[in-house]
Parts: sequence; C-alpha cells; structure tokens
Amino acid sequence: MWQPLLISLAASVILGFILIPILRRLKFGQTVREDGPRSHLYKTGIPTMGGFIFIIPVTAVALIYTDNIRHMAAMIAAIAAYTLVGFVDDLLKIIRKKNDGLSVMQKSLALFVISAAYSVFSVLFTNAANDMIIPFSAMGETVTIPVWLYIPFLIIFLYLMTNAVNLTDGVDGLAGSITSLVLLFFFMVIKAAPMVLTDEKILSLSMIGALIGFLIFNAYPAKVFMGDTGSMALGGLIGVIAIQMQIPWVILIAGIIYVAEALSSFIQVAHYKRTKRRVFKMAPIHHHFELSGWKEQKVVSVFSLITIAACVLAYLLLGLF
Repeated sequence: MWQPLLISLAASVILGFILIPILRRLKFGQTVREDGPRSHLYKTGIPTMGGFIFIIPVTAVALIYTDNIRHMAAMIAAIAAYTLVGFVDDLLKIIRKKNDGLSVMQKSLALFVISAAYSVFSVLFTNAANDMIIPFSAMGETVTIPVWLYIPFLIIFLYLMTNAVNLTDGVDGLAGSITSLVLLFFFMVIKAAPMVLTDEKILSLSMIGALIGFLIFNAYPAKVFMGDTGSMALGGLIGVIAIQMQIPWVILIAGIIYVAEALSSFIQVAHYKRTKRRVFKMAPIHHHFELSGWKEQKVVSVFSLITIAACVLAYLLLGLF
C-alpha cells in the first residue's frame, strides 16, 4: 500500500538533485514581485519551475500502479493541463525578467477551458457522476444534483481551487506542507470509506511522498520554488480528487488555508478599489503575518497546525469517527 509513497519520495529526491542544477544553468530563476515583502528580495534568481520535481514522479507512479488506466489517465491529463498553464506563466516571467506572465484574461480562459472539460468528463463518464456526499453520512449517503447545475459548480470549484493553491505558494514550504496534509486527510477518508477509491488513494499517496521529497529542497531557506508550474498542478490535483471522492464541499474546511489565502486577496482588492485603504498589511494573508513580524517558518508551522485541526473537523463532519 505504501509503495507509491516511498517510490515517489525517492524519485523526487533524486530528481531534485538532478533538476535544480539544470534550472540554475538555464538561469530559470525566480522573479520576486516588486510590491512584495522586502525580506523576499534575496530570493531573486533562486530556481523556479521546481514543480516538475514532484509532478514527474507522481505521473509515472500513478500510471504504473493504477488498475483503471482510463480513469487515472483522465485525472493525470487534467493535472498535466493545469501544469502546462503554470509552466507557460513561469516561462513568460523568466523571458520578460519580471513578475508578469500570462494576463489575467489569458490565464482565466485557459483554466476555465480545462475545468470545463474535466467537469463534463467527470459527470458524464466517471462513477462520481453528479452526486455529492452528505455530511455526517459516513460516506454512504449522497444527494444527486441536476447536471445543469452541478457542472457549472464544478467548473467554478476547479477554477477557484487552482487559483487558491497558487496564492498559497508565497512562503518557503507553505503550499507543499499544506497540500501534503490535505492529501493525508484524503487518504484517511478513503481508507475509512465504504466505496472503492483505489486510484484516488494511489494519487494521494504518491503526491504525499513526492511533496515530502520536494520539501527537502523547498523548506526554508528554499533552494528551489515550485512556481506556477507546481502550484497549478497541486490545485488541479486537490480539486480532481475531491470531485472523484464526491466531497468538493469539504475543501471549505480541510482546505481552510486555501480559502483564507484566496479570500484575503479578494477582500484586499475589493476594499482598496472602493476606499483606497487596505484591510491587510499585504495580501495574500501569509504576507500580512510576515509584515507583522512572523518568520516564514512560523507562518508554515501555524498554518499547518490550523490545517490539521481543520482536517480533523472535516473528518468528523463526514461521520467517519
């Protein structure tokens, strides 16, 4: 059962030692946002696009261990498509030598197209269909939502999920740590669930292992960043697994940090446009705490503890204790 995790862990560590020097030689360095915390200026030039360190092992391991190649390939294809959007965004930033990749319109259009394609596929061609697990039902009872309503909901969910994880990736080790914990939660739910979710278990385990390997290089002080290449892939992965488990609503709880990061950015922009004043010292919210005196390690530790507590609560709401 633990083979996908262990193999992905070993492969990501090996790939990290191989890929990071290559990224340095190619001068694929991070471009720090000009309006970001001054303490982040030293990160300029640190290799980015490190998401490939965990994406490549997970893709290989998941496809090797699956018993349903069609189902797994569809999930991997969606994740790969989100990865491609992030890769293009990262590449444009490197070429232009500033934190200005795809435009908001370009990125949004690409994400909506991918989200729409997978949402339609999921509802029409997988066991997830248009059903959603009811809280406190021990993963046994579902409610069927009309297709015309559920597909738009899933499109919006996937779009917001990829953006939320992307916003979370702003402190060394943060996105990788939070996502590892959410995936561990998924794994624990799958173990306790009455339905068979083999591919989702394999995908969760392999990504947990790969992210642990990646964090060896990405924990503070980071030697490599995942970039949009990695954060878009993680957002897509979390969204796809939640949909296949028929519990997309659970991200509001287990993924509370993702929600807080996205909401803080939205509130900051909306409030500033209306009043020319800021609610937070800087958004997303992890930067607010940094500017309040928190070290990056403290942000990661506190946000991880909050995620653990939120995952326990979500597990209770699913009626699995």
